[in-house]
Formats: sequence, C-alpha cells, structure tokens
Amino acid sequence: MNNKRLWTRLLGVEGVVVEAVDWEPEEGLVVGVRVGWRHRHRCPHCGRRSPREDNGAGRRRWRGLDLGVTRVWVEADAVRVRCREHGIVVAAHPWARHGARFTRAFEDQAAWLVTQMSRSAVAELMRIAWRSAERIVERVVAEARARVDLLEGLRSIGIDEVSYKKGHRYLMIVVDHDRDRLVWAAEGRNAATVSAFFDALGPERCAVLEFVSADGALWIEAIVAQRCPQATLCTDPFHVVQWATAALDGVRRDTWNRLRRSRDPGERAAARSLKNARFALWKKPEDLTETQQGKLASIQRFNRPLWRAYLLKEQLRLIVQTKGAAAVAMLDAWLAWAQRSRLPSFVELGRKIRRHRLGIEAALIHRLSNARIESANTRLRLLHRLAFGFHSAQPAIALAFLKLGGLCPPLPHSP
Repeated sequence: MNNKRLWTRLLGVEGVVVEAVDWEPEEGLVVGVRVGWRHRHRCPHCGRRSPREDNGAGRRRWRGLDLGVTRVWVEADAVRVRCREHGIVVAAHPWARHGARFTRAFEDQAAWLVTQMSRSAVAELMRIAWRSAERIVERVVAEARARVDLLEGLRSIGIDEVSYKKGHRYLMIVVDHDRDRLVWAAEGRNAATVSAFFDALGPERCAVLEFVSADGALWIEAIVAQRCPQATLCTDPFHVVQWATAALDGVRRDTWNRLRRSRDPGERAAARSLKNARFALWKKPEDLTETQQGKLASIQRFNRPLWRAYLLKEQLRLIVQTKGAAAVAMLDAWLAWAQRSRLPSFVELGRKIRRHRLGIEAALIHRLSNARIESANTRLRLLHRLAFGFHSAQPAIALAFLKLGGLCPPLPHSP
C-alpha cells in the first residue's frame, strides 16, 4: 500500500487525493488534500456538478480524528460553484458536511458519544467546545432527517409530553408503536403543538392512521377526532390506574385529616399510623414488605372505607392487566361498585372513566398502551440528566432524534 492510500485510510476520508503531509508544532498533523475528480465541483445541497465560480475563501481546514494523542487537520481549497438551483455556494467536500469544520468521521464519533455520556465529557475527550458538540448533533440529525422520512408508513402512534427544563418547559413527542422509534417532536404542550404534527403528517397520511394512544387529555382527543376521525383513539390504561391511585390517596388524606382532628386519643393514634401508610397502599401486593403488610392488615381491620378504596384501586389494576373482552366485562362491574362505594373520590373517578369509556375499552380490546412512549420519556430524561440540561428546546429535540429516532450514526469503521 502506497503512502497516499495509507493516509486516506488513516484519516477515514473518501474521494480525496493526498498531496502533502506536514507537521506544525502548535496545530499538529496537517494533511493537504484535493477533491477527487468524481466529487469535484458539486453543489453541497443537491449534489449536482456545477461550473466553478472562484477560489472562494482559499484554503480551509477541517479537524479530523486524532492519531493517538496528535491532532489531525485536513486542508483543501474551498472553491465556490454556481448551482442552477442554489446559486453560488462553496463546493461540497466529500469528507465533511456542508458548513462544518470537522470531518464526517469526527462528527459521527462525537454524535455517537453524546448518546452515551455528557456533552462536557465528549467535549473533553474530543478536545472541542461543548457548544460545538451541540452543533455537531444538530448537523448529523438534520442530514439524517433529510435522508429518512420518519413519518412514512405510520399506522399506530402514541402522543405524550415530557419535561426538558424547569419552569414547565415541555416537548410534545410522537412515537411509532410498530417500529418503537421517535418520529416527531416539538416544543410546547397545547393544541397548537399537536395540530402542527398533523400538519406535518398531511391529510393523506392522516387518513391511513389506525390507532392513536394518549394519556386521556381531552384536548388531544378533540384534535385526533378532528384530524383523523377514522383512527381508533386508545386511552392509556396505566394512566387510568394512576387516576385510581390519586383517588385512593385522596381517601387516605381525608381519613387522616378526620382522625387527627378527633378528640378521641385512639383515633389520633390511628391517624399517626395512617400517615406512614402511603406506600403500603400504593405498591403492588407482591412487592410489600412485612411492615407494609402489617399496615394493610391494620387498615383492613380498623378502617373499612380506606380498605374499600384500596380494593377498588387493586381491582382496576387487575382489569388493566387482564385486557380483552373479559377486562371490558370486569370494567362494567367495577363502575357499578365505584358508584355505590360511597367514596366521593371514586364516585368522581367512575364518572371520569365513563367520559373516557370508548378510549379505555379500545385500549383493553386492542391491547395498546402508552408503554413505548413512557419508555421513550424515561430514556429522554436520562439523556437530559447526562447532558446536564438544555438552554433551549432545539438541542434537546436533536438529541432525542439521535438516540430514539434511529438516526445515530455508527462509529467510524465499525463492523
């Protein structure tokens, strides 16, 4: 293998001719190259070969992957071409993305590392500024999204929001249930944000949607009914269990407030023991400790209304786990039980479930939930913690697509 071919492989660049290799004490290794004839004088946007306009900014350098502990720079002429569609632009360089000061291999490695560690750690490892790491992620994602249409072929989707910053700053995300990947994200948590997704999807692709799962928000249901009325709306069953847990906690607080205000010393003592029973009431029976099992036994013996509320919550959880037509029949019996329970919070919960009855039944029959989108939310929160937060929504969205949208590039020269 000759020296020029060797340097091409070491740099991880294609479509170039190595002209010179120099050493600069302050910069490191500088490899002078020229664009090969197959890639010469092409528009960076459309790839069309175009006539040369001028020398542009002269020589330009791109940071490449380090060789050991030595920085490597790729240097070449940055000529401009006149494209019929895009006008006068700097010609494309096959080893780098348009507008970047790093080689493609360098950016692919940095983007992969950002999904595994914090931006500050990536910046220190790659010896770049952490804001450069942000811009690298945005360029990699923009190129991948231009190549791949994530909204193509959607049949079953889930819609939810996730917080990306303190102060009630949210991202609205859409996940493809069939392929388990993020397909759309935008800043905001309102009807206009959800409408923007359906605008991007377009009427033709809205018409082929079959299932849409959500958390029971009425404003999401209204938009789905308007934009894709043929789709079956599924209300996430696990959010229904959360409603029941909140109703149970309301009964516990009301009972505790009543007992602690009592003049009877026995009831005040019961209030003190009830104050620490929250997790015993919330947890699954199979996960209870011996102490928590004792608290539940005490509640069953001395506090029948709270015990009834606990049984209502557990029965609803069992319905969600059962699914299918049997679960729908069990839900009918549960609603009748909640109506005559004489527990105001569960009577109101029964009314709420009746309002969402069609969506809940559809989720039970079709066995569809927001589990995939809740998993995506959990992974997004982990990425946010790794990144130590974001100043704006765009870096958060770019990182979300990189990790959860299937847009993360492989490591250079990976098998």
